[in-house]
Amino acid sequence: MSTQRRSVLITGGSGYVGGRLLPLLEAAGHQVRCLARRPENLKSRVAAGTQVVAGDVMDRPSLDAALEGIDTAYYLVHSMGNDRDFERLDRTAATNFAEAAKQAGVRRIIYLGGLGDPAEKLSKHLRSRHETGELLRSSQVQVIEFRASIVIGSGSLSFELIRALVQRLPVMICPRWVAVMAQPIAVEDLLDYLVAALELPDGESKIYEIGGPDQVSYGDIMHEYAQQRGLRRWMIPVPVLTPYLSSLWLGLVTPVHARVGRKLVGSLRNPTLVKSTAARETFPIRPRGLREAIERALVNEDREFAQTRWSDALSSSGKPKTWGGIRFGSRLIDSRTIEVDVPSAQAFAPIQRIGGRTGWYYGTWLWSVRGFLDRLVGGVGLRRGRRDPVDLRVGEALDFWRVEQFEPDRLLRLQAEMKVPGRAWLEFEVHGDRQKSTIRQTALFDPVGLAGLIYWYSLYPLHELVFAGMLRGIARAAKQATVVNDSAQPSTDEDPGGLSSQDDPQQ
Repeated sequence: MSTQRRSVLITGGSGYVGGRLLPLLEAAGHQVRCLARRPENLKSRVAAGTQVVAGDVMDRPSLDAALEGIDTAYYLVHSMGNDRDFERLDRTAATNFAEAAKQAGVRRIIYLGGLGDPAEKLSKHLRSRHETGELLRSSQVQVIEFRASIVIGSGSLSFELIRALVQRLPVMICPRWVAVMAQPIAVEDLLDYLVAALELPDGESKIYEIGGPDQVSYGDIMHEYAQQRGLRRWMIPVPVLTPYLSSLWLGLVTPVHARVGRKLVGSLRNPTLVKSTAARETFPIRPRGLREAIERALVNEDREFAQTRWSDALSSSGKPKTWGGIRFGSRLIDSRTIEVDVPSAQAFAPIQRIGGRTGWYYGTWLWSVRGFLDRLVGGVGLRRGRRDPVDLRVGEALDFWRVEQFEPDRLLRLQAEMKVPGRAWLEFEVHGDRQKSTIRQTALFDPVGLAGLIYWYSLYPLHELVFAGMLRGIARAAKQATVVNDSAQPSTDEDPGGLSSQDDPQQ
């Protein structure tokens, strides 16, 4: 295949698949443009040469400028999470995009839909996925439609559902949909297909059914996941459990919200198997099997966590903070913010000095007890301290944490190395200007099994006390530093003009 550089539009660039496709297209040298309802939420995630334009597939006029000069457009949006009639919304969105693409002279649309035999009575979700493809093809623009089943990758909706069920429930009540057959595909293989479709020859529209080599049930996937995590799980089949009851059950024990779960469970009654050989005959891609796909998802989790913006997840959840924190995927989050009337660099300074001899700004004796208990069970405790009282470097130890990410005056993320039944992170992020800053403190825990959940919820009241006190202590230290700095400044020769390199919020 050729490696011609193309002008490409991505819709859904902030979503699960689109967010992973974006850097691949950028690395290949394509001229990439992203359509976003809120461009400010996406601009920090794209390369310097990538455009982010405001637009909405529900707003037909907004698509004209976004599609101008575009050779290939990726259509990766759907309305399953919407409270309203998602079928009608999907229909309107696809019609708008098809009309705008034709008018703009777009050469090709690449669309990701869902597997399912059209001859069967499909669920509303799968029926809408197929209808979207038909509406895009009505534009007379060449449409390459990929139909996929379960996507195996850390963070995907289906995989997170399976992950949460297996992690949290030693005994699972399994309705009939757990036995329905599917043909899962690793997210890396799915992305390979999406990228390869750029180089297909011009011609008529095509539908490609894609999946891995294994035809398995949801129950089989759960067994494989449990085996790889070293968990023993018992599954008890039940003859009847309606989609509505199943969705409520999923809402209680998994991160899937009930309304999304209801639509998702409704689609699980349909087998999603590859019947056409067109993809194998057209593309030099040989997808990996289920075992390797899960292995890669587990191995890649650390990288995925590092790339995840937890504060974005909190703001998009639309939910107030509840006891025990907010669930994001199968992880548990405790996040809080405080505003301080100091520049962002000054607000971050106490964070950069945290740990070691400086301490943790609240409950020093409690941190000492935690370190002592960690040493009793073979952990590292607090004895490592820190290399330098101010300077930080990614990868170095800081008490019983390790610096995972550090951006001066903006971000510090620590990964826990104390003994816990799971994995834990502590993150500090500062946003602001030369007058006022917001400090966000986020504790995230990825529990392993029931022991991990018991650990989190039993310590949550103590975390509420310690983390809240720590954040107040950091704010107090930042204000006190300002008072000291102000008293050291001369009363004349004030600079009424621009920002310094440390004050400028754009730097």
